[in-house]
Amino acid sequence: MHLIGIPLRKPSHNEVAASTAMAVGLWLAGIGVMQVAQLAPGRADAGALLLVCLWGCLSVRLGIRIDRGGRHLLASLVVSALLLGVYQMLRHLLA
Repeated sequence: MHLIGIPLRKPSHNEVAASTAMAVGLWLAGIGVMQVAQLAPGRADAGALLLVCLWGCLSVRLGIRIDRGGRHLLASLVVSALLLGVYQMLRHLLA
């Protein structure tokens, strides 16, 4: 399967689990830095940060690496924007 010319791969269960654990660790570090800087995020902002951290970690396992050029960066940004758009839409619908 390809996404705008980028060949995607199917990650194993262990790769997905490791990526998820890494994303949660990055999210906790990000929330901690924001707390220390006295920029306490709201629940919605913390959820959006978790979503973007998760996508960033999983996208590498799928074969999308932003250090490999413009197409990879574009794919990562577009998917992040779509995920955040869906997140905001669901947040407003369920509020």
